[in-house]
Amino acid sequence: MRLFKTVAGLRCYLKQLRSGQVQAAEQEITSPSCYPLGEVSVGLVPTMGALHAGHLSLIQQARQDNNVVVVSIFVNPLQFGPNEDFQQYPRSLEHDRLLCNQAGVDVIFAPSVEQLYAKDKDQNDKAQEWETESVNSSRDAFTQVVPPQSMMSILCGCSRPTHFQGVATVVTKLLNIVQPHRAYFGQKDAQQVAILRRLVADLNLPVELVACPIVREADGLALSSRNQYLSPEQRLQATILQRSLQQAERAFYTGQRQREALLNVVKNKLADCPTVQLEYIELVHPDTMLPLSQVEEAGLLAIAARLGSTRLIDNMMLYNRQPIVAIDGPAGAGKSTVVRQVAQTLGLLYLDTGAMYRAITWLVLQSGVPVDDEAGIAELVSQCQIDISGNPAMTRVAINGEDITTEIRSLQVTEQVSAVSAQAVVRHELVKRQKAYGRRGGIVMDGRDIGTCVFPDAELKIFLTASVQERARRRQQDLRKQGQAEMSLADLEQAIYERDLKDSTRQIAPLRKAVDAIEIQTDDLTIDAVVNQIVQLYRKRVSPSGEPASPVVR
Repeated sequence: MRLFKTVAGLRCYLKQLRSGQVQAAEQEITSPSCYPLGEVSVGLVPTMGALHAGHLSLIQQARQDNNVVVVSIFVNPLQFGPNEDFQQYPRSLEHDRLLCNQAGVDVIFAPSVEQLYAKDKDQNDKAQEWETESVNSSRDAFTQVVPPQSMMSILCGCSRPTHFQGVATVVTKLLNIVQPHRAYFGQKDAQQVAILRRLVADLNLPVELVACPIVREADGLALSSRNQYLSPEQRLQATILQRSLQQAERAFYTGQRQREALLNVVKNKLADCPTVQLEYIELVHPDTMLPLSQVEEAGLLAIAARLGSTRLIDNMMLYNRQPIVAIDGPAGAGKSTVVRQVAQTLGLLYLDTGAMYRAITWLVLQSGVPVDDEAGIAELVSQCQIDISGNPAMTRVAINGEDITTEIRSLQVTEQVSAVSAQAVVRHELVKRQKAYGRRGGIVMDGRDIGTCVFPDAELKIFLTASVQERARRRQQDLRKQGQAEMSLADLEQAIYERDLKDSTRQIAPLRKAVDAIEIQTDDLTIDAVVNQIVQLYRKRVSPSGEPASPVVR
């Protein structure tokens, strides 16, 4: 692991990594990513140090997704206001360095304020003031990034009016310096995540922003570097934040959708602990941060409160949608057969991704764009509209309003679909459309990374698998039924082993089991038994009484 404190040093090292002149210490460049073969993918985890298990969960996700992981450690003065805890904020670089090394981080970037902000003597003087006095220094000496006021003026922005401008500025600088493929942030800072997503979209920054779930203590308290400010008694009292949100979640689950009613549930619960000083409790849209009068599709219930001088935040997502079922697993495990029957039984939409790739291929062929013209295909796929409808027995597919259900099964499309679907830009654009379907809910989808990449918030995640020997036996039976030349079980087992290895290390859509997925080993199960097991899991997960419930809350 390397530690850099200057922009020049970091940029030089990353350039060497990307060019292959050096290799990340003890890390083989074989980790899967959504980028072309041979390109080193970089993940950035921006932090202010004082690392805890929440930060480590971001690092773990970045380590899984990328060849190289960079962790920045920088207590950013621009995001602290007057009378805040900039000087007191915990700084523990050596301890953070040890944790990063244990977590498999490749690079730590730990610049000084002067290094990141000072470009001349006047700016250097300002930076030194921040380090030695306060952050009330004039901010007009530095170029800053200003997100939409409507997103900054609510929730935390009411008491911290300059905070998100400071966050946006430092994150933009870090993205420009590191130029990562992905950047990782915790969902605990939901307003920050929404603002940064908007920043990335508005400025067309070539980075994927990944929001990771809140990590909590065993008693439910959201992890925060500021938790160490709490006395033992305050630490115990702080758990009421999550308990009050859970109370509102239960009210939502039983049918309460109105803002005032949900907020009152939280306030009534907080009244059990008078020492907690509520700063705000609000229901907002998770993407725009605009206040909601009621939850139509999704709502963010966000809270901030003080215990003594310590300010804590927490939040909870409320989904007013039918459930999503994500089924992943290796080839030959029976996913395609199972997923259609599950959708049919539960009355959910089967999101046929194969049909989506065929639709794009048909459009490419109709447009006369060569199948190897990735830029031309990028133009097409980024502007087209794909609609999937119908039922598992008869899925209808339309592109740009034209029904092409029959056309996508033509021999011409079949011959070219592999070449088109192998392009990273096609995968990237179709994943965006698949996620759009997720906002409506009520879908079942199968693949290799549905529960980890496409629908990480799916209500039910299944990992369907079978032994190599069993999958080889099934494949041999299929070949016999199709009248094809028979292969020996040994040859089939070797082919399946090689396919598994390829799928788990491929650059695009690698095979991944979500940490919260339920694994079903199908060696001794019939298709009907597997379907029945998933249906029962669905009904138990959705409604403990055994009846499907809509909407679903997570």
